Amino acid sequence: MSFGVKKRKTHVKLWKKYSRGKQTYKQLSQQTRLSLSTVQRKINEHEVESQVSHPRKVLIVMDTVYWGRGYGVMVFRDWYNRENLLWKFLEYETIFLYKAGIRELEDRGFEVVAIVADGRRGIFKAFKDIPVQMCQFHQMQIIKRYITSKPKLLAGIELKAIVDRLTRTDEPSFAGWLKDWYERWRIFLNEKTLNPVTNVNNFTHSRIRSAYLSLKHNLPYLFTCQQYPDLGIPNTTNSLDGSFGHIKDKVRVHRGLKRNRRQKLIEELLTKNVTH
Repeated sequence: MSFGVKKRKTHVKLWKKYSRGKQTYKQLSQQTRLSLSTVQRKINEHEVESQVSHPRKVLIVMDTVYWGRGYGVMVFRDWYNRENLLWKFLEYETIFLYKAGIRELEDRGFEVVAIVADGRRGIFKAFKDIPVQMCQFHQMQIIKRYITSKPKLLAGIELKAIVDRLTRTDEPSFAGWLKDWYERWRIFLNEKTLNPVTNVNNFTHSRIRSAYLSLKHNLPYLFTCQQYPDLGIPNTTNSLDGSFGHIKDKVRVHRGLKRNRRQKLIEELLTKNVTH
């Protein structure tokens, strides 16, 4: 075995222990009897192998995860093959970047048959020619932010009861419940209160009203999975969320990483499609 091959094998072995296990630099140094600086150097020298994905029909689950402010990674994952096809490191997510990602996949020969996304404003209009499923879990989280998990007003309690059934029902039923709820609380939702400082009338129950309007706006995209049964569209982005959670756990073990090392670790886990 040549020295170069042996050296590369040492790099790969160390990198695997570092990226897929929970060993720190210090622990690796003790296990391998290499100095701490040598371990760091070998890990720094390791290059993440790029993956080769063959063009095919894909169902894209896409989302962005952040590590603090201004540092995130946008991931495009093929639901059918559970494979991360593309990712972009960024400061903040935009519709433009999501569109650019889908366009890049199409330019590489992939046929995007459907998309599952978190429902960011403008996402549905951006992909009007592709079936888009809004993540039902994200919709439930939006409502929770507006009315909390334990609303005090009866209108909020009733709306939460409807939303709690979102993942276990169909579009006609959900739309019917939402319509009946609105008719019952329409006057309540349109109540206004004069702000004595600004002398402007504002909606008295603005948070419950915003929760309802969110559901009304997103309703056409909450049950796309039922409209295209042959495509096997999931109703959430959980395929990615679970992966994000695992990657965050791995990065947390190696807290204090410089940005380039952290990015290399994240890329390794995304390339290997790590989910557990």
